[in-house]
Amino acid sequence: MRRLSSSSSNRTPMVKRRSSSLGFDEFGFALSKKREQKLQHRSHEYSYPQPDAVRVKQLCELLSYWNGSSFICRSQIERFIRMGIPPSLRGRVWKCLLNLDSLRESGVFNYQACLDEIRKPLVDLGVSEYSILSALSSPLSPAQASPALAFCSQEVALFHQIAQELKRSFPTHRSLMGESPEAIEGQAKLFRVLTVYAKYNPQIGYSQGMSCIAAVLLMHLSEEEAFWALVVLLREPKYLSEFFDLSSEKIQHQAAVFHQLLKHTRPSLSQHMEDCGGMSLHYAQPWFLALFTSLPCWDSVLAIWDLVMLQGLVGVFRAGLAIISLLEPRLMALTDHTTMLTLLLRVPVELSKHHVLVTALWATEIQESEVTCMANLVLENAREDLCKENLKPNCTSLPTAEPEAHKTDAKTPALAAKEPTKEATGSVTKNVFTRMLRVARRYLVVVGQSSGSGKPSCSSSSSSTEPQPSKTRVSASLPQAQIRAKRRSQKGPCLRSLSRKKAPSSQESDAGATEDCSEPGLRRLKSGPAGRGARQRSVHKALRRRSLQLCPMGSPRNSSHRPLLTSTESPQPARSTTGHYRMLSPQEAQDEQNPRLTVRESQLI
Repeated sequence: MRRLSSSSSNRTPMVKRRSSSLGFDEFGFALSKKREQKLQHRSHEYSYPQPDAVRVKQLCELLSYWNGSSFICRSQIERFIRMGIPPSLRGRVWKCLLNLDSLRESGVFNYQACLDEIRKPLVDLGVSEYSILSALSSPLSPAQASPALAFCSQEVALFHQIAQELKRSFPTHRSLMGESPEAIEGQAKLFRVLTVYAKYNPQIGYSQGMSCIAAVLLMHLSEEEAFWALVVLLREPKYLSEFFDLSSEKIQHQAAVFHQLLKHTRPSLSQHMEDCGGMSLHYAQPWFLALFTSLPCWDSVLAIWDLVMLQGLVGVFRAGLAIISLLEPRLMALTDHTTMLTLLLRVPVELSKHHVLVTALWATEIQESEVTCMANLVLENAREDLCKENLKPNCTSLPTAEPEAHKTDAKTPALAAKEPTKEATGSVTKNVFTRMLRVARRYLVVVGQSSGSGKPSCSSSSSSTEPQPSKTRVSASLPQAQIRAKRRSQKGPCLRSLSRKKAPSSQESDAGATEDCSEPGLRRLKSGPAGRGARQRSVHKALRRRSLQLCPMGSPRNSSHRPLLTSTESPQPARSTTGHYRMLSPQEAQDEQNPRLTVRESQLI
């Protein structure tokens, strides 16, 4: 057994040397045999479109006059991302999309000064960033840790945590694999970027998954550019700021948002996964924290990163839904949660090819408004669940009875403000009167108008001042076609003239009413204009008596139709049509022989 363990321990360096002797692919990953590729879940067969010389020239011209706030520039760069970014220009494209140059110039943070402060505790420990992996990968002994912990305990804990993550960050890439000078320099760069960011953002510090993102940035950018790119990605709400925190609440919330998106886009698959016991957090968290770097085809990973640099968080959800759509037939055939999770975390190579995955990626459409709506839905569901568990009285979903103290105590300013005042009562009365006028405007016809002077006419002064009887007669109903023709001929509604401020003159108000009997059986009222005061007095008197006596103009007196309420004025000259009504005088009301009917105010409201 001891001999087996020693041989197995010596097997890993042999594999690394054999891999290094085989060389590296175009993206820097060590070439290995088929069986080792399956174990590492890495493929070296890439299918991304080869860059065209004309397209490379056009992209270089676009990046030379790049303006991040220009819609034309962003639409053009999206077109290039759809066609495929050449690997040699990917770093420049990321710098432009993240606007790194202006951030470095406007920022007050000094990367090199912070790096000098970090080196002081390392000197006290007797190590440097180039030997940090071997020195801090194992727990510190008490002799080594006692002087360091007395001086900088938090820094030592941070260094140890980052050193543990360095071993798991792309162990087959030439910038991080083995003990070559390039690998040692790559590990030191990654360590410096992560520690400086932890100093830059002490509220979060270092969180799991940051090492993978920083390592990919270092593959295409310089050390300081990779640091500022990491700052933008983890600070801006558009990108990955909603993924990393110390309590892991943000990533759980985003996994729930992704579950809601999946539920609305593919309800049958979502229901099947829920029935099998699958949870979105189990596979969405590794996807989002590592930003899909676990996919076997690296050209597809970089295509997803291009989209994330362009669209931010929306691109992350699009990539997740695209992978789910490709795996849907296989997931629907599975019933075991463990097998489902294995398939989701280790996407097959044939489905992660560039021509397959990227096609599905651009075919998946998600808007930023949809993501915001699903995030609000998750928050509402969480709030309702919290209310049901704790039964809080302030929750709107669970209304509770009002405490008795509020019913018996004296009036507080808040309660007194809610009580109706005199102004509120007056406004209620005004609203009731407005409703009455609206009903009258809908169902009644206007009073006849004078045709000679062109001035608005009204009923006689005697009819507006004398008391009206409580009941009246109406004659036969007029044809509806004549009523509609009269309404169309008038410029504006008669009832609007109630708000006119012009007062009537004494001569106009005393003018008597005349009748026009141009047609047999019709009576038409002619009078001078009346002011606002006369109109309001007549209307309010009639309302106080709770009834109005109205009769159709020119209709036979032996009619058996019901009386209708109408206005007492009209702003324009009337014509001799059968669509006019007037108010009856007391003498005319007594001459009527048929039974009369009263129209009250309560029937109009």
